[in-house]
Amino acid sequence: MSNKVVTFGEIMLRLATPGFERFSQSRQLNATFGGGEANVAVSLANYGIKADFVTRLPKNDIAQSCIMDLRKYNVGTDHILFGGDRIGIYFLETGAVARSSKVVYDRANSAIAEIKPGMVDWDVVFEGVTWFHWTGITPAISEGAALACKEAIEIANRKGITVSTDLNFRKNLWKWGKKAEEIMPDLVAGCDVILGNEEDAEKVFGIHPKGVDVTSGHVEAAAYESVCTQLMERFPRAKKVIITLRGSVSANHNTWSGVLYDGKTLFQAPTYNITHIVDRVGGGDSFMGGLIYGLITYPGNDQKALNFAVAASCLKHTIYGDYNLATVSEIETLMSGDGSGRVSR
Repeated sequence: MSNKVVTFGEIMLRLATPGFERFSQSRQLNATFGGGEANVAVSLANYGIKADFVTRLPKNDIAQSCIMDLRKYNVGTDHILFGGDRIGIYFLETGAVARSSKVVYDRANSAIAEIKPGMVDWDVVFEGVTWFHWTGITPAISEGAALACKEAIEIANRKGITVSTDLNFRKNLWKWGKKAEEIMPDLVAGCDVILGNEEDAEKVFGIHPKGVDVTSGHVEAAAYESVCTQLMERFPRAKKVIITLRGSVSANHNTWSGVLYDGKTLFQAPTYNITHIVDRVGGGDSFMGGLIYGLITYPGNDQKALNFAVAASCLKHTIYGDYNLATVSEIETLMSGDGSGRVSR
């Protein structure tokens, strides 16, 4: 049976200042599209895995442009619902050196924020599907989105579909009356693969490693074994817990790695020193896309799956926009130790 992945969430119009300009000085904005689960679908389709993206969009020219963008990257859009009045927008100001990047959301009352359980026919969506992916952003959008997400997870569980989540805690999004710690545990309980970072586990579940300072520019991977074991104890369905390890030296210079825990062994990826970041938005999504590809393509080889995810995400930092457009061969070249960036001809 061939593999097919479905992702579910919000895609937004991304309006970014050119280069490193500030909002206050820029007279133009570059328009692209992006959103956690859509970014994962683009990665997978780019690697040759069938991927469908499910969302809800208004019937207008901007939404149509968004769908055409997804189709350009071979993402399936047949199950996108239509309704509502607007597509969400996010504004991005890219940071440099000691100045952090900034995101301003304009996504209230977007089409997907008004989704309700029962709107998506998950039995039809999940036909022939082997993997379902969602992130913690979706239930943060609205109560309806949280309930639709829960509905999808329960049906996927019933059908024996592998379910993965990226915890993706966004404190600025949880505005609809419930906190992440009230909603997320019930959803994560239905997941087989859990991805997070040092902040997600702490902010959502109160789980944190001891003696780790991410601002030091170096992150000690072994400190995360306690986070992984605590997550597995809390969510016994989970077969794998993965933590991304980002050390921030500056806005342009990060270290990047990850660990994967299968309940027995803590696998650790090589650490990449990313010294000239082009665009780090979508970095975690590119990791998740690489991880799903790796777990599907290299069954029984969690080390290789993890290494692929970290290398894929490392290359994403060199690509403008939300999507990771690195190819499998480019990622495998980097995995083999060639990070020279020499001209290929």
